[in-house]
Parts: sequence; structure tokens; C-alpha cells
Amino acid sequence: MEPFRIEVADAVIDDLRQRIDRTRWPLDPDNAHWGYGTNLAYLRELAAYWRDGFDWRAQEARINRLDHFRTVIDDVPIHFVHQRGRGPAPLPLIMSHGWPWTFWDLQKVIGPLSDPGSHGGDPADAFDLVIPSLPGFAFSTPLLRTGIAFHHVAEMWVELMDRLGYRRFAAQGGDFGAFVTAQLGHRHADRLVGIHVHLAGPLGMITGNAPPREDYGPGEEDWHDANQRFLASGGAYAAIQATRPQTLAYGLNDSPVGMAAWLLEKRRDWSDCGGDVERCFSKDDLLTNFTIYWATQSLQSSIRLYAESRRHPWQPAHDRQPVIETPTGIAIMAQDMVKLPRRWAGRYYNLRRWTVIEGAGHFAPMEAPGALVEEIRAFFRPLR
Repeated sequence: MEPFRIEVADAVIDDLRQRIDRTRWPLDPDNAHWGYGTNLAYLRELAAYWRDGFDWRAQEARINRLDHFRTVIDDVPIHFVHQRGRGPAPLPLIMSHGWPWTFWDLQKVIGPLSDPGSHGGDPADAFDLVIPSLPGFAFSTPLLRTGIAFHHVAEMWVELMDRLGYRRFAAQGGDFGAFVTAQLGHRHADRLVGIHVHLAGPLGMITGNAPPREDYGPGEEDWHDANQRFLASGGAYAAIQATRPQTLAYGLNDSPVGMAAWLLEKRRDWSDCGGDVERCFSKDDLLTNFTIYWATQSLQSSIRLYAESRRHPWQPAHDRQPVIETPTGIAIMAQDMVKLPRRWAGRYYNLRRWTVIEGAGHFAPMEAPGALVEEIRAFFRPLR
């Protein structure tokens, strides 16, 4: 459990800029609408700012204001933020991010959750935050082991919380982090005070088994068809990452512009930005995450999480109902690309709270941090 400071070498930043400058740009006819993928004109604008205007050192200094640590669990280096709460009895809360996120996508909720009194809240709602980078993401690298699926990550988080002295704790997450969190609630209900997710799904969902149309109730009539449209028009990324991630990795690890194009499309398509990605993420927001991936060469290992979770499918730890016995809160982002129904969730989880939040898409901690913070506080308040 060693203190950790982020210090990207000057040579890495210099090389990044040189690679951007040497980019061989493709043609991009009739793609102002992004219908063929990432738009050339905006990507060139973003890349020019990355090369000439973006101040990584300023962002690095902001990130280093948090309390960072590294440890090794099952021969895997794990980076995490451990931000102690300021209040009479902070509740330990481990928060898991997803893909193509990094831990820094939680930046806007860290202060309000750990120190609510300084952000207009009640100090009684304070949390001791533990925010790890998933194995193979960001500074939880290099990942040299294979076979680590999302449910194995949950076991690592139990070990991490043990090392920090937290016998009982809460968990929260979105995207892949929601599946890690749900697995904690399924397998370790004796350890979990409660779990909260902002993407609900069956733990076997990555290999199929989504709820049928008849489970969608009033106000959810369009969700099933919208889910199918997303899978048909936007699910190719998951198919390639789950089957041939290494083939994809060569280009993404070699070209910063190629990597940015892959990540940028998801930020635009999955957020509630109305086609203007900077409505949800500033250029600095985007490029800080892109630079973290680039500097750590972690895009290759991050996308393998899809393949490992497919090759090592989830198996239930028990056959009791509900599958998730831990008290659960679910916040549905109204503009998320996949939304599963409350009727199904009421059977699958020990559901205590269900809220639909308008004006937010897939990246809830960045798009709707205030609403998400209030949801987390409200859900865990009676469980403390």
C-alpha cells in the first residue's frame, strides 16, 4: 500500500505531440453528421489543441491533489484513490468506473461525497471513498495476466477493502463498474451495506440473457426497441473488443489520433450531448482521459476486459432469489444507450430505490454529478 504520484515523463508528452504532427489523415466525405464514425474536421481540431494548447501538467497537478496509492493484488498492480471522508461517521464506499472511462471520470463527485459539508450538504452523509482503476486501466498497469473478467475484479475489491481495514462497506458503479458492483452484491452480501448502480443488467448480460419485451412497463415502452437499435447500430465496438482486441490494439497503441477517434465516438454517441460532445465534456476533459490512456499504454489491456468477460463467463454463487440480495439502488440515466426495466430489476435485485434522471447519458458522474451525488446520499442514508 504505497503512496503514488502521477508523473508522466516529458519524453512521453514530447513523443505524443510528434506523433500527432505526423498523422496521416484519411479522407472523410459526407460525414458532417458522424454517420460513418468520428468526424474528420472535429478530430483535427481536437488533435491540434492536444498538440499545441492542452496543458497536461496543469491537469496532472489537479489529479495529484487527490490521495493516490498503489498495491499489488494477485500479481496485478492496482492504483486507487483513497479520499477520507469529513464527517462524524463516514461510510466506506468503493466506486468502480467503466470503459472507456478512467478513475478521473469521477472527479466531480469526489469532493461532494467525501466532504459534503464543504459542498452544501450534511457532513453526516460523508463517505470514505475508495476509487480504484480497474485492472489494465490507467495506472493499474501493466496487466500481464489473462483471465481477469469483471467478476474476478469484484474479488480483488474485497481484498483491497480488507487491506484498508473496511470489514463492512458500500459499493457504487456504472458501465463495467456496475457489473463489478452487482457481483459484490451477489457474492458478498454479508460484507455489503448496500450497492448503487447507474446501469442495471443481468450479471450474465455480456454473453446474452437480456430481459424480454414483456418486462417493460409504463413509461418504458420505447426502451426495448431503443436497446435493440443501439446493439444493431452501435454495438460493433463490443464485438471486436470481445473477440479480437489484440488486433485492434496495434493501431490504437501506436497512433494517438487513432486512439482518440475510437474513444471520442463513444463520448459523443453515449452521452446526452445532442451531437455536440463539448456540451458534456470540455476539450480538457476529453484529452485528460485520452492522455491517461496514452501515457499508460492501457487501451490495449482495457479493451481486453470485454474478451475476458466473454471467455470466462459469470457463474452464480448461489441460486437464491433475488440474485442480488444486497439492498440496491438504481439510477437510470434517461438518455443512456441501454435501459432495462423496473419490473425485471425488482425481481433480480433487492431493490430499495429506483430513480430515472433526465438530462444525462452513459457518463453519469461527468454529465449529472449533482443529481448522482444526491441519489447516492439519499440511497445510503437509511443504510448507515
